[in-house]
Amino acid sequence: MRSTVEEMQAARSAAQAYRHQDGPLQAEQVYAQLFVPTPDEAALAMGRDYLARQMEQAAGLPCDLPDDPAALAAWMESRAIEVGSAYEAYLKERQQGAPRRYFSGRAHALNFLRRVAPTKLVDGAWLYSAVKRWRDPLFRPLILTYLEELGDGDAAMNHVTLYRSLLAANGCEHGPALSEDHYVQGAIQLGLAHHGEQFEAEVFGFNLGYEQLPLHLLITAYELNELGIDPYYFTLHVTIDNAASGHARKAAEAVVQAAAQAPDPQAFMAGVRRGYLLNELGASTLGVIGSFSLEQEVVRVLAEKAAFGRMMHSDYCRIGGKTVNQWLEEPEGMASFLEEMEKAKWITRGKEASESRFWRLIDAAGGQMFGVFDGYEKQVIREWIEQGWSDGRRQPGFRAMARGRDSAAAEAPAVPALAAREVDLDALVAELAPGRHHFVPGLEATRLYSERYRRACVA
Repeated sequence: MRSTVEEMQAARSAAQAYRHQDGPLQAEQVYAQLFVPTPDEAALAMGRDYLARQMEQAAGLPCDLPDDPAALAAWMESRAIEVGSAYEAYLKERQQGAPRRYFSGRAHALNFLRRVAPTKLVDGAWLYSAVKRWRDPLFRPLILTYLEELGDGDAAMNHVTLYRSLLAANGCEHGPALSEDHYVQGAIQLGLAHHGEQFEAEVFGFNLGYEQLPLHLLITAYELNELGIDPYYFTLHVTIDNAASGHARKAAEAVVQAAAQAPDPQAFMAGVRRGYLLNELGASTLGVIGSFSLEQEVVRVLAEKAAFGRMMHSDYCRIGGKTVNQWLEEPEGMASFLEEMEKAKWITRGKEASESRFWRLIDAAGGQMFGVFDGYEKQVIREWIEQGWSDGRRQPGFRAMARGRDSAAAEAPAVPALAAREVDLDALVAELAPGRHHFVPGLEATRLYSERYRRACVA
């Protein structure tokens, strides 16, 4: 197995032909170029370069991993106990009347789902390169974890399909423009997906860090459920990432086994630490949650719509001395527009949204603006109008994720299956790629790969 500083430098040298406008590579572009069915050579070179740069950036971060692989089990168990104790304390606080720690309301939670989507939609991608190493037993834990991330070919259990269904069930398919930080983790994972053979130890290390059960996952699932948003995608990760027998345990054991077989265990562990620290880059879960402002979000939503709605309104109605078209010609003035709508009684804050004329225009069937705002945008507007009135209420709008899972399965029609013995695993690898596995051919290929590989493991 190879993973050294020289390997990283070689990867950077191989990517020198590619430069993004003679400047640093941008995470969003790397993400877009690699999250396709078959990235071209330029995209792959860009991914190598980006990955090397991110490793350099992470190199100076503090690392809590023990130097001795034999100490990983105790390290993992200690972390699990710490998280369990913190979650127990959180539950006690909530039982004693403390408010939600993360989400101020349903709109806040949906905003979170949209902003972490670039990472969730490539869930498991960092392990893709492992499926090419199916002959090597050292990669067995990584391969089995990847297959579980892909639902073993079952659309209803494929993590990417699950998250897409979660977004669709809550009207969140189309998100706002996101900052670079929101794409960093996804770009890193896609880089590892396509260059894991050059960065084997880093894949083991990234997997070790990503699969540890964090406190924020437990609290997120709890509060989503409170807000009527099905938490299944998150609770699934709570169960499969457990330290007793789940992905966290498998990740630690995989590092121990691989380090023992490495020609230079110390060099291997150095690569493991590089990969582990990649988890610290980009927008953090708590950072995404803490950046939300309902006031700013409702202004942003209206400003975004203004670009499409200008010149589409009649001029008979004037608000604050201007026609609606005149207001929409200045998207930066949406905060003032909202103030004037309040003064003109088009919006009545602190009361049920249905009492506001503006809400009825966008929500009521037959309303003049019905269909202009998607489910998420309407939730933002609704909560902003009702702020103070709806505090503490279980907010409406829940659509059971169970139906989303059923529909996801229905979208994957049966494909005539080959007998597993007739299928060459190498021939299936391409369909298991991050940009392909959640489509019908990828799901079928995953099922066939999983069946044959698991049978081979017990043979």
